[in-house]
Amino acid sequence: SFSLTEVTVFINRLRRKTDLSNMAKTMRTVLSSNSKVTVLRSDLHAVIDQGFLDVPGNLFQKKLRNQEELQNDIELKCLNDLMSLLAPSTDIRVLLNCVSSNLQAFVIQPSRSKEEFRKLASDFQLRWNFLLSAVSKAMTLNYADSFG
Repeated sequence: SFSLTEVTVFINRLRRKTDLSNMAKTMRTVLSSNSKVTVLRSDLHAVIDQGFLDVPGNLFQKKLRNQEELQNDIELKCLNDLMSLLAPSTDIRVLLNCVSSNLQAFVIQPSRSKEEFRKLASDFQLRWNFLLSAVSKAMTLNYADSFG
């Protein structure tokens, strides 16, 4: 018989896969529409360029930064890289590869142990979620056309 922990882990994995599948379907719908991608890009640049994004040490408002500072803001670099690839008909795999490459460079490779990897991964996930929440909040407060 299965333990409650094994069942819980299995259910959580299924939920994550379902969430990822639904997100991919939504992104494919957006990416296949010229107008939706254009509006999304415009809205993202607007909330960032106009300073509506309430994130300490905002990468986008400091154009000249050295590599060391950039590495301290890897989640901002990931968002910037994704935005630079965002175009009509972009294959979702290109976006996923971009995130994967950044995670490899800034989280996986620098980890010298399992514990360090867990810490780096956990820190990145926390800051990434915070950043996406800030973007969502800024787009909502500024009535961005693409929000939702």
